Amino acid sequence: MLDILQSQLSRWGLAVVAVISLSVWFAATPDSAEAPQLLFVQSANDIAVTDDQLRLKNVGPTLFFSDRPKRIAGHFKLDEWQKLWTEGRDSMVKDPPNAVLSVFEPGKDGPSETTIELVDMKVDGTDLVYSIKVLKGSLPAAGGQSSLFIDDVPLNAPGLAGVLARDCYNHGCAP
Repeated sequence: MLDILQSQLSRWGLAVVAVISLSVWFAATPDSAEAPQLLFVQSANDIAVTDDQLRLKNVGPTLFFSDRPKRIAGHFKLDEWQKLWTEGRDSMVKDPPNAVLSVFEPGKDGPSETTIELVDMKVDGTDLVYSIKVLKGSLPAAGGQSSLFIDDVPLNAPGLAGVLARDCYNHGCAP
């Protein structure tokens, strides 16, 4: 019983250290231009598209990562992604991100790529549905295995601290 209690206290202690480390890190980089930028990837086995809507069917978790010098990687569950999308003064609702939709269309050799603006987003069961605006290229005629590569968001955006602390604790990364 004592071993279990010590193990639980140790885990909570590591989580607290991760949160404190992230807080110090955010305080040390007040200028968001200096803070690392997170890039996002969403993948789905199938999609449905119209002129102004993209549906990622049965989408997996949203992966995120940053580049040097502070490498960070992790993932968001659908509810966490929705919260990041809508919350904060610099939310994606107020400043919609651009993205590249890469689709392996049936019968084609390589993927098609279309640059889009993600105007709005909603969760529909296990699907993500985006209202979109095509910026470059054309939408694929048919779905297939797809990835959506979403532009960067400053690391100090609201809603990120808890997820980063969780993923840093789980994966041993250090800010």
